[in-house]
Amino acid sequence: MSNATAPNRAQLRRQLRAARRALSRAQQQCAARNLYKQLAQHPTFRRARHIALYLPNDGEIDPGWLLRAAQRRGKITYLPVLSAWPKTKMVFQRICPQDKLRRNRFRIAEPLANRARQRKVWALDLILLPLVGFDAHGGRLGMGGGFYDRSLAHKTRHPGMHKPRLLGLAHECQKVEKLPTASWDVPLQATVTERGWYGVARRPN
Repeated sequence: MSNATAPNRAQLRRQLRAARRALSRAQQQCAARNLYKQLAQHPTFRRARHIALYLPNDGEIDPGWLLRAAQRRGKITYLPVLSAWPKTKMVFQRICPQDKLRRNRFRIAEPLANRARQRKVWALDLILLPLVGFDAHGGRLGMGGGFYDRSLAHKTRHPGMHKPRLLGLAHECQKVEKLPTASWDVPLQATVTERGWYGVARRPN
């Protein structure tokens, strides 16, 4: 696709969100199971102790099987929580199976904020991120709010820092050949779909 006809980030976001929302319930469930198979026994997941995930929204692929597997294995799991102030900040808070959830301002379920259970992002081992679009070069297109990019800005300021490892989770239909990038984008080690791995972390390490 030439630059003259390539869609911009806003156009891509609309197209790819529509594509994932068009998946049927059965397709979503099948994708979630296959995503679990791609990741559950991979060394990146097995070796991580502190793992942040997300609860699906807007057609995102569901990491629920991975969340439950991590908890069964005694790993410490976290979900993103939006701050009341400043409204642009997001933190990661420990989640247990019995914890109560509420809807945030975007109608996404999250734990009730508790600072004592929150962990600094650089102290996490692995973050499994949602995304709208991705390419095979570590590019990630998010929803446009910039919450993950701001939370992970230390990764671009200090490129030698290895923690946390960043894996995007997506449906295969969200893959594009090459994403237009912005200066604030934080690259992923890899993206995992129901069909396979894309990026530098696809091999066991």
